[in-house]
Amino acid sequence: MRITKVYTRTGDTGQTRLVGGQRVSKDDVRIEAYGTSDELNCILGIVRVELERSQAPSDERTQLDDQLHAIQNDLFNLGSDLATRTEDRWEGQRLVSAEDVLRLEQEIDAMNERLAPLKEFILPGGGPVSAFLHQGRTVCRRAERRCITLARGEDINDQAIKYLNRLSDWLFVAGRWVAQAMGEPEVQWDRTR
Repeated sequence: MRITKVYTRTGDTGQTRLVGGQRVSKDDVRIEAYGTSDELNCILGIVRVELERSQAPSDERTQLDDQLHAIQNDLFNLGSDLATRTEDRWEGQRLVSAEDVLRLEQEIDAMNERLAPLKEFILPGGGPVSAFLHQGRTVCRRAERRCITLARGEDINDQAIKYLNRLSDWLFVAGRWVAQAMGEPEVQWDRTR
């Protein structure tokens, strides 16, 4: 792919084109779905920058960064898929798959083994990296909701919603895991306040 000009002026009237060339409104549910996936990808980019600047032990930092890099690629593939109607997919187009969902589950299990069981809900925080992971979790849930809405009216990859559902769990556990790795406290919800 070669991009020579960033602006095209074709969206100045509130319309955009899907990968297959169909013109749709910029607030179309399909655009909302892949736009929210893109927003999540941007947050994960911030997480990676903060992680690099952090005091997390080198091994943990490298492991988490590698996992986040893979997830960012998955999200780009998901966005490409959501920007393409089923009939316009091309041969070899990379879609999130059951294997990607399984990889997330295995990573969740590995991180969770090192964490104490939760006795109470925790409040988002635990340092910048953890806080951005929690923010990513909430945006991931919104992307999942947008995909559910899209799936009510159009055919989408059946693994997309599963992937986003599992990714939100991954982001929650990763937020706890990195807070522990960096020695930052988790703040529990105080039911009495």
